[in-house]
Amino acid sequence: MPEGLIAPRALAGLWAIRHAQSRANAWFADPATETRPMRGTDATVELTGYGEWQAGCLGDWLAGLASIQRPTLVVCSPYLRTRLTWALMAEAAVTRNRHLRPIRTLVDERLRDREMGIFELHPYRAIRRRSPEEAARREQVGNWVYRPPGGESLADVALRVRGFLDELDTVAPGEQVLLITHDAVVLALRYVLDGLGAPVPYQLEPVPNASVSQWRREGPRLALRVWGAVEHLAETEQTG
Repeated sequence: MPEGLIAPRALAGLWAIRHAQSRANAWFADPATETRPMRGTDATVELTGYGEWQAGCLGDWLAGLASIQRPTLVVCSPYLRTRLTWALMAEAAVTRNRHLRPIRTLVDERLRDREMGIFELHPYRAIRRRSPEEAARREQVGNWVYRPPGGESLADVALRVRGFLDELDTVAPGEQVLLITHDAVVLALRYVLDGLGAPVPYQLEPVPNASVSQWRREGPRLALRVWGAVEHLAETEQTG
């Protein structure tokens, strides 16, 4: 199949980081809690202690970037776990490299996580337990186009991400931009930047917590160079 038609981009480069481990991530992964929903709202979920450590590792990674690759603009999702990730990350970066200058930081609601509607903060097994017919519908149509009642499909997320990227090109030409966001948004970024006609990313590699993905300018396009990298976490464990 031929490659998609790639729209020209004005950014010098784009980094995307999935937030560090949140309490919801831990809840969803725990067999003791994965069959029932978590209380609260998705927007106010905090980081775990391990997630705070991961955010510090990201700060070390940022401090070690060459100046030509260092972001001049950071844009965060409005959700608490992303803003905490950036706050801890920025603090750790300055601690490691005192010569770092503050980076312009904005919050944009288009970088929020996929909205799950009535299934907010429901692990997949909890959805199956509460509504087997919706779980079956999701399996039948596929997760990319499945829209939970009151929520969004991943295709919906891609639409808002496309609009965000188009505006970012206009307001930040020539800049290195860092996004602190969610796995659904990082997946959507890859899909949109792959161009018109790109295949739907049904089976992409997962986007781990505290992982780094990078698109680098090559001619008129932003080309994917790093996907879901977590080597900075292992390096910190070895040297800590």
